[in-house]
Amino acid sequence: MMRGKFITLEGMDGAGKSTHLAWIPAFLQARGVQVKLTREPGGTPLGEQLRELMLDKHQRLHPDTEALLMFAARREHMDKVILPALNAGIWVVCDRFTDATYAYQSSGSGLPWVRIEALETWVQGDLQPDLTLYFDVPPEVGEARSRSVREPDRFEQEGRRFFDRVRDGYLRRAHEHSNRIALIDATATLEKVKQSSEYIILTNCFK
Repeated sequence: MMRGKFITLEGMDGAGKSTHLAWIPAFLQARGVQVKLTREPGGTPLGEQLRELMLDKHQRLHPDTEALLMFAARREHMDKVILPALNAGIWVVCDRFTDATYAYQSSGSGLPWVRIEALETWVQGDLQPDLTLYFDVPPEVGEARSRSVREPDRFEQEGRRFFDRVRDGYLRRAHEHSNRIALIDATATLEKVKQSSEYIILTNCFK
């Protein structure tokens, strides 16, 4: 049995990830692929509890605490959901993965990059996504889009400089891992972004 592909979607809130998560599984299923849709933090009962804690706007967690909780949830997610699916030949589409930890907890909140690298190596071993779609928008665009649809969570309440740093973190990851991370201009029309995403998935995952 062939191992499933692991596809992750990244980007700041307001970049359109939720919109694209709505059509990507059907796009893959139409090509004969069985798909498991999941998210981080979350994906397991423990992960969902940790998600509520980390996104609670009344909580003020130390960045070290955030990173450790994130990787604790990730370890459970890998063990209970991601690896079993991939090993069964199921493709996993995940809303955020470790690139988000580099962007938010390291670049955004100031943890040393090497500290996230150490946790990544310890928790994930050699597991990396086969493809990451990074939907890039300027922070002011993401903020305007997010605030128009829902109440901001704890991270969304951070100031503009925080999100400038988050974006810088994502762009650094995209540069360092250009063989895996596809940078998509999410300020384009929905149809254009969708067409770009479809092309990237087809050329990278259906060789």
